[in-house]
Amino acid sequence: MRLIDWVGLVFLGIALVILWQFRQILLLLFTAVVLATALNSLVRWIMNRFSVKRGVAVLIAMLMVVIGAVLFVGLVMPPFIDQFQQLLQLVPVGFTRFSVWLDRLLKEPPDWILQHNLQLPHLGDFTQQTWSLGKELFGNLFAFLNNSLAVLLQLLLVLVLTVMILADPLAYRRLAVRLFPSFYRRRTDEILSRCEVALLSWLGGVSFNSIFVATLCAIGLLMLQVRFVFAHALLAGVFNFVPNIGPTVSGVFPVAVALLDSPGKALAVVILYVVVQNLESYWFSPMVMQKQVSLLPAATLIAQIFFATFLGLLGLILALPLAVVVKIWVEEAFIKDFLDYWQGTLPSEALAVVGSHDTPVLAAVEGAAEHSPGLSPVIAAPPSSEMPSPSSYPETGPISAASPTETLDPPAEVGE
Repeated sequence: MRLIDWVGLVFLGIALVILWQFRQILLLLFTAVVLATALNSLVRWIMNRFSVKRGVAVLIAMLMVVIGAVLFVGLVMPPFIDQFQQLLQLVPVGFTRFSVWLDRLLKEPPDWILQHNLQLPHLGDFTQQTWSLGKELFGNLFAFLNNSLAVLLQLLLVLVLTVMILADPLAYRRLAVRLFPSFYRRRTDEILSRCEVALLSWLGGVSFNSIFVATLCAIGLLMLQVRFVFAHALLAGVFNFVPNIGPTVSGVFPVAVALLDSPGKALAVVILYVVVQNLESYWFSPMVMQKQVSLLPAATLIAQIFFATFLGLLGLILALPLAVVVKIWVEEAFIKDFLDYWQGTLPSEALAVVGSHDTPVLAAVEGAAEHSPGLSPVIAAPPSSEMPSPSSYPETGPISAASPTETLDPPAEVGE
């Protein structure tokens, strides 16, 4: 490697360290991008439906959001807050009663257990440890939520960024595209369009799934006569946005309340939530999320653990949209544009065998080979139907609206 290459590598490392220090702000920015993407689809629908300019459509969309938020806060939040406060007081009582019942069972087991010489495990200590761990976890969550000033400032920042991006998304998109080499900017714009479609599909699908889960949980809890049905159902719908972990957490509250009545009712609540989650995972979700970017269950869980470990609670909440975007970039930029055409490591003279440059990646590889006449990767020329010709990619110069080769209007299905 030449000196300039080492200097570039050092500056890349410095940039990554700086970005890591501002990771929480970057997560808030990503949240604003997701919200702006969702609202932008509403703005486009208003523009097409009523034939108005974008500024007017943005104002109408924001007015609709404000009215919806006011109705939600005025009609939904008061009964939920009232039930949730009572729920927080009853959850420890329910687990305490379960611990007492379990200790009594261990000390005075039923006759059928004694007749068969069955040994009951010592679950009392396990229950106490589980409850202590749960209190610690929920305590950290509530401590995060109780820091009202920090949460309020973060929400305000997200809202401001969302409105700013929504006002002129194409300008911010062009700015993001300019961070890439000129030969790859057209391809970058295509990948961003795919990310937009994937995020919209995920957001719409998970919203329908949450409504489905909340409705079924409400019906089942009403049939089981569990108290605070509205709070339980709303929590089940909200926590459904965080797969795997969210449904488990949302089931803790109704189980604890059901324990106040009897262990049998608590077991029925557990069975209800297991059935609802299986219906959502294996029947409803595949039906409504046909266009969603498919993620393997193990990949989803690994993504949640990874982002939660390195990015905290906000990383856990945004784990799935982050995984969707990462998956799109890995598939398009790394696998399709690079690995699919990699044949091996040969001397740079073998590049002449390729002949013509059918992809911008080939041009970049040959350019690098001219400066480094050592070993260079050979990339097979893809069929013309798989990748656009290099003439469709801008060769030099910054992005300019006046340049037809640099126009970055999104495709028809995701464009304005």
